[in-house]
Amino acid sequence: MEVKNNPTIYWSLLTHEDWRMYVAATSQGLCYVGSQNKPFAELAEWGQNRFPGSDWIQNDEQLQPYEAELIEYLQGKRQNFTVPFDFRGTTFQLAVWNALCRIPYGQTQSYSDIAEHVQRPSAVRAVGAAIGANPVLITVPCHRVIGKNGSLTGYRGGLDMKTKLLRLEQVGTSNEGSPVHAS
Repeated sequence: MEVKNNPTIYWSLLTHEDWRMYVAATSQGLCYVGSQNKPFAELAEWGQNRFPGSDWIQNDEQLQPYEAELIEYLQGKRQNFTVPFDFRGTTFQLAVWNALCRIPYGQTQSYSDIAEHVQRPSAVRAVGAAIGANPVLITVPCHRVIGKNGSLTGYRGGLDMKTKLLRLEQVGTSNEGSPVHAS
């Protein structure tokens, strides 16, 4: 009997107001949140690279708990996520993604701040690459990372999505936080 190393991936298309994004999870937790308004091909390409040989099943019911928290966030009703994650990466990537999760809602940090948090202050470019590889947008808040000079920088979901998320969080905070700069 052959044992598969890769889990079954359950996926769904989350739609809320003008948001449309694919989400995916294993039985262990959320493993992917896609870019706004991108086609299924974005999820399929990611899945072929990260989970080759896995079975893919569209299952809206399986994804409902994850989608519910994402929708609450998009409505400004949630600042932290409680769903389990199943993200896989290198030790360095996991350290960076965990550092992203410690950036408070409504605040931003620079790439060099994250490099300091992971105790690799000279690895700013590597931090940028790890952030770019983040498979779970929004829930692992890579949108909260900006350039050292305060400018918006690259984002897998696009700068429009990044700006929209930062503005959403600024509206949802009572303190003034960091301003959102449009470049």
